[in-house]
Parts: sequence; structure tokens; C-alpha cells
Amino acid sequence: MAQRGPHHVASSQKALMLELKGLQDEPVEGFKITLVDESDLYIWEVAIFGPPNTHYEGGYFKARIQFPVDYPYSPPAFRFLTKMWHPNIYENGDVCISILHPPIDDPQSGELPSERWNPTQNVRTILLSVISLLNEPNTFSPANVDASVMYRKWRDSKGKDREYAEIIRKQVQGTKADAERDGVKVPTTLAEYCVRTRAPPADECNLFYDDYDDYDDDDLDDEEEEGEDCCYDEDDSGTEQS
Repeated sequence: MAQRGPHHVASSQKALMLELKGLQDEPVEGFKITLVDESDLYIWEVAIFGPPNTHYEGGYFKARIQFPVDYPYSPPAFRFLTKMWHPNIYENGDVCISILHPPIDDPQSGELPSERWNPTQNVRTILLSVISLLNEPNTFSPANVDASVMYRKWRDSKGKDREYAEIIRKQVQGTKADAERDGVKVPTTLAEYCVRTRAPPADECNLFYDDYDDYDDDDLDDEEEEGEDCCYDEDDSGTEQS
């Protein structure tokens, strides 16, 4: 375990302050970042808004990021506080994704060291990877086997098997009470979802929609034409493999 030496603390706190300011100045769309405790830079609370035209539309999902004292040399932990049904999310909310794994050579994992964490990664790349993973799960190494089987049935049936989509729909509905209690207005249109304070890097868009266009899904058809008016390119999902 990393020791909280003065050098590590000073270095990691400086990195986290810079990242926090950068995310406040240029937010990642669909995310809101706050500190759990203003005196502690090592624990961040994340609000994730489900993008329109996806299963997660209208959802308000809460998570926490906990940073090690030697960040960015070691990866943070990302845990959903909201109950999630997803192939790559454990029952306790921990996210299983390559970018959050330490950069060690582990042949049994099926991951290359280059797919794992390295100090050039940051919170912004983590958020983009997580939202991509929600849309395109990695079913080869699932954290939730039952969710993985259900997702594959939905995918292979081109959306005709509705069990996976129905569970997520119910979870999304359940988050509305949390949003109301927290006084949060959840974006429900692409125009609201794509609001930014400054233009982000180009790869922050184009994350969610290509998987959904091929399926006969009544929940998605109503918004299909509107999706062409905003920030998503159907040819690039931006998915990060786990």
C-alpha cells in the first residue's frame, strides 16, 4: 500500500486540484463532479446523466471516485452508489474496466498492459470510458454474469428480447426520486445534454448511439431524428474496451 509521504501528498493534491478545475471549466457532458468533503481532494462524487436515445435516458446515477495518495501513478477506484444492472459492474457498484486496473503484466486477465492505467490517463478519460462501457459492455470478462447473459440475448435478438432493457428502464425510473431529492434537473433532450461551457476535445462526443440504430426498439425510435441535430456521430462509439 502506498504511504502518505509528504512528496506523494503534495504531488497528488496538485494534480487533483488541476484536474478538478479543468473539469469545472470544461465539463464532460453528462457528468457533474463535486467533492464529498471540501477539505478532502481524494474523494469525488460523480453525477452521471443518462444520454437521450439510450436505455439510460433520463437516468440520474451517482458514483464516487477515490484516489490513492500516489495518483496519478496508481489508478483511482470508481464505484457506483446507484444500483446498476450491467455486465461490467459488480454487485457492490465497483466498475470492472481496463483503464482502472494497475499497469501490471497479467496474462490471465486477457488485458494488455497498454490497456491498463498509466499516468497519462486522467479523470476525463475515465469518465469517457465509463459512459462508453455502459453502452457497449465487455461480455468476455463480466463482473455480473447474469447481466452479461441477458445483454447478449438483447443484442443477438436485435432488441426483441426485452428483459435486459426492461430492468434498466425500471432502474432509470427509480433514480427520478433521487434526482428530485437532490434538487437535480436531469437533461432529457440532446440539446440539454450537450450544453457545455467551452468546446471539449472532439473525442468527448460520439459515445453512445451506433448500437441502438440497428434495433427495433420502441423506446428509442421517438428521438431518432433529433439525434442528428447535436453532438453524436453514429460512426464512432468511442468505446473503451475492458
